[in-house]
Amino acid sequence: MAAFVIKPSLLHCVLRTVRQLRVRQTRETPFLWRSYASDGDNRVPKIYTKTGDKGFSSTFTGERRPKEDHIFEALGNTDELSSAIGLAREFCLEKGHAFTHQLDKIQCVLQDVGSNIATPRSSARESHRTRTNFTATPIADLEGWIDALTEELPPLTNFILPSGGKSSAALHLARTVCRRAERSVAPIVRSGEADPDVARFLNRLSDYLFTVARYAALKENNKEKIYTRPEMYPERFRVPPKKLNL
Repeated sequence: MAAFVIKPSLLHCVLRTVRQLRVRQTRETPFLWRSYASDGDNRVPKIYTKTGDKGFSSTFTGERRPKEDHIFEALGNTDELSSAIGLAREFCLEKGHAFTHQLDKIQCVLQDVGSNIATPRSSARESHRTRTNFTATPIADLEGWIDALTEELPPLTNFILPSGGKSSAALHLARTVCRRAERSVAPIVRSGEADPDVARFLNRLSDYLFTVARYAALKENNKEKIYTRPEMYPERFRVPPKKLNL
C-alpha cells in the first residue's frame, strides 16, 4: 500500500492558505461577523459560542438585543426563506431545470439582505454601512428574469393553488415564506434601520417565485390546480352540514 508523506513546508503553506481564505470570506460576507479564532490560531472553530444562552444575541454593530427583537425575527425569516429556496432548488435540479442558477444567486443575495438587516442604522458606523450596503442591482435581475419567464407562460386567467409538481409546489412554499420575511422587514425599513431596497427586493422576489413556480409546472408538463368555488363542486364532494360540527 502506498504511503503519502506531506512535507512540513507544504503543510505550512496549506494552513496559511486556509487562514487567508477564512479572512477573505469574512471580509466578503459581512453577515458572518462573529470571529471565532485569532489569526495565529489553527484550531478548528467551534459552531457554538454560548453567548446566546441567556436569550440575547448581537447585531453586526455590536448591540446586544433580546432574541425576540424585530431585527432577529426578520433575520430568522430571511434564513428560513433561503432554506425553503434551497429545498425547492433540489427538486428543480432533479428535473434538470435551467433556472437553478438563478436560485443560487438569490440565496447569495439573501445573505446580503441579512447583513443589511443585522446592521441597524441607529448604531452603525460608516464602516458598518459601507460593508453592508444593499443596492438595487438584484432587483433589476429579478425583474429581468420575471419578464423572460412570463413570455413563455400562458396568460393567467384564474386563481391557481400551490400545485404543479414537487418543484412548483416547493417554490410556492418559498413564496409564502418570502411574504412573511417581507412583512417582518417592512417596519424595520420604515423606521430607517435598514435600506429600502431590502424591502423592494423581497417584494419582487415573491413575484419571481410565483412566476418561476408556474414555469416549473409548465416545463414538467404538470397541470396547475385552479381555484373553484365550493358551490361548483360536484354533489358527491360536498360535506353535509351536520358533519362540520359547527
